Amino acid sequence: MLHKPFALAALLAASCAAQAAGDADLAAIRSQIDEMKKSYEQRIAALEQKLVQAESKSESKSESQAKTNPPVAASPANENRAQAQSTATASSFNPEVSLILQGQYKNMKDVPERGISGFVPASGHDHGDGTIESINKRGFSVDHTELVFSANVDPNWRGQAIIAVLDDAAEVEEAWFQSLGLGQGIGLKGGRFRSGIGYLNEQHPHMWDFADAPLAYQAMFGTHGSYAQDGVQLKWLAPTPMFLEFGAEFGRGANFPGSDRNKNGSGGGAVFAHLGDDVGVSNNWRVGLSYLKTSAREREAHFEDVNGTEAQGAFNGDSTTWLADFVWKWAPNGNPSHQNFKFQTEYFSREEKGSLTCMDEESVGNACNPNNDGSSVTSKYKTRQSGWYAQGVFRFTPNWRAGLRYEQLDSGTRDFGENANNLVVDSYRPKKATAMIDYNWSEFSRVRLQLAQDKSMIGITDNQLTVQYIMSLGAHGAHKF
Repeated sequence: MLHKPFALAALLAASCAAQAAGDADLAAIRSQIDEMKKSYEQRIAALEQKLVQAESKSESKSESQAKTNPPVAASPANENRAQAQSTATASSFNPEVSLILQGQYKNMKDVPERGISGFVPASGHDHGDGTIESINKRGFSVDHTELVFSANVDPNWRGQAIIAVLDDAAEVEEAWFQSLGLGQGIGLKGGRFRSGIGYLNEQHPHMWDFADAPLAYQAMFGTHGSYAQDGVQLKWLAPTPMFLEFGAEFGRGANFPGSDRNKNGSGGGAVFAHLGDDVGVSNNWRVGLSYLKTSAREREAHFEDVNGTEAQGAFNGDSTTWLADFVWKWAPNGNPSHQNFKFQTEYFSREEKGSLTCMDEESVGNACNPNNDGSSVTSKYKTRQSGWYAQGVFRFTPNWRAGLRYEQLDSGTRDFGENANNLVVDSYRPKKATAMIDYNWSEFSRVRLQLAQDKSMIGITDNQLTVQYIMSLGAHGAHKF
């Protein structure tokens, strides 16, 4: 800054001298001014280069400190804005690469055709042993290993891909692009992504506070414990002191409770709203309401007819799900590194309307058919089912956490029309109670012990023990509120 007044003074002096000088003198003065400008610009460039180097060192130091010190608690609005800012500066890895290692040892009963009584299984009609991924695995096993690639495409866009690998199979869990600079609080995402409905749905399993997803997520969206789709998502963050977010999604709708229909247009859509704020320095909260609608064509499910014969059902119709979520976080003076507590709960209500075609699963010609002539029976189908869970997790030292979760479902009211005379349909309220304790060397490494009493199947009480490890390698973005 000292060079600027000097340059201005020099220019002023040169201007005054030029008024009395001849052409030769004017040329000499102009030459001196040009040399001063070049010198001045070179010094500015040198200072800017030093500034860039200093900022780079500061970012490296901040990243190193972030790995050793847990983040400070913030309100939902601040955490979401901080995530956007972190996204904008994270391209130094270009791309960032991380690997999530996750596995477990599980001790539980050997239950054939394990599922959730009173609810249509998301695995379709294939009900053989082991067909529901990881739900009936006892002993040691490796969960999905996730390979994550993410980076800023340019100042306007960011992309991420998550590849999940299990044994000899690999799948694209997520692959999306996201806007960075649309402005006015507007955000756009496109590709394959976890829906923004509810609270837990967007979180990957390594972020969960328990080793498995709540029963409500498994019953409503399948054993992966979340709803994802291929499509577009639009969010708007209101410019208010209180966190206020609205979102809408349109997509293929191919995942359960929908089905892939190979058609033009959208097969599933969702809208959601989230509201949150601080209460003093130590507390913050978030509440949300979401709506999901999907359509199903020939969505398969396994049933048993009144004679004990295996039957296959094909549902055609619409499925709508309402979700309400609430989260409360507490940390002394807003710093969760030594102690914090989180309470979360979600409520689900799903209604399905359409028709159900019942046919013989084993091709013997008598399932669902009182005339035994091999034909199928199609009748109306209408259900209304619900479920909820509530959990609390307390970090009582920098490394130790403990938590409790209770959950319950209701198979609700179901109208199978004419097929009600042909099928055995259980009415039941599945329940489960879970306790866990985990040790965290850092935010990147965790070992968890979990005990659960599972009553999700009629007539069975399954006391389960799970030991789980989660290890995160490489660059890893901040978790959402």
